[in-house]
Amino acid sequence: MAEKTNYNFSVAPEKVDFMLHATIESLCSDILNVAGVDAKHKGISADVLMQQNRSWVLSRLSVELDRQPKQYEEYGILTWVNPHTSRLISTRNFELSDSEGKQFGRAVSQWCVIDFEKRMPVSLEEVEHLFTDKFCDAPSPCEAPRKVRGIEPSVTRKHEVRYSDIDFNRHVNTMRYIRMMLNTLPIEYLTEPRPLRLDIHFAKECRLGEVLTIGYEQRENLSLFEIRNGEDAVACTAAIEWK
Repeated sequence: MAEKTNYNFSVAPEKVDFMLHATIESLCSDILNVAGVDAKHKGISADVLMQQNRSWVLSRLSVELDRQPKQYEEYGILTWVNPHTSRLISTRNFELSDSEGKQFGRAVSQWCVIDFEKRMPVSLEEVEHLFTDKFCDAPSPCEAPRKVRGIEPSVTRKHEVRYSDIDFNRHVNTMRYIRMMLNTLPIEYLTEPRPLRLDIHFAKECRLGEVLTIGYEQRENLSLFEIRNGEDAVACTAAIEWK
C-alpha cells in the first residue's frame, strides 16, 4: 500500500481576490494540480493513458473549506488514491493544512478513464495493472460528491467557449466552469469568506465555439448552478453550501 503524499503551496498574488484571500477557484486548481502531479510521479497519469488513446476525466468533485488562506500564506495538500470499489470510478482524496499542520480543507474527487475514439468510459479493470502498490486504504476525509438535481435558475448568463477555456482533453477546463458559476453570484456572497462546501458533477463535454448557458438559483444558504451546452443539454451541475 502507498502512503499519503504531501505537496506544498504558497498563496501568490494572482491567486487572491480583492479581499486578499485565496479564491475558491485557485484552491480547487491547486487540488486538481496535485492530482495530476501525484499521478505523474506514480506512473498513472494522463500521458501514460494517452499511449492507448485514453485519458483521465474528472466526473465529480467535493471540496470543503473551513477558511480561505491569505495572500503569501503557505499550506500543504496531502493526497492519496483509494482502492477501486467501482468498475468505472477511481477516487482520489485530499487534505489541506496550514504551515502549523492545522487542517482547513478537504476534498474527494472521482475520475473515470475515457476512450478518445469512442468518447466513452473504460472499465478500470483494463488499467488496474498501473495501480500496483499505488493505493492507500485511508478513508476519504469528507463525504463523497453529492448529486445536484432539480435546479430552477432565476438568473442566466451566456458564455461562448474560447481558446482559454479548453484543456488538453479539448473540452472546457474544470476551473472555467467554477469561474463561470462564481461570476453569477451576488458579490456579497464572496466579500466575507466563510466555511463552505462545493459539489460539482460533470455530465457532458463542452467544446470550443459552443455557447453555454449558466443558470443560478439561491435557496437560503445553498447556491445552485447548472451549465447547459450548445444543444441545451445539462453539461454540469454544482452546489455551494455556505456555512
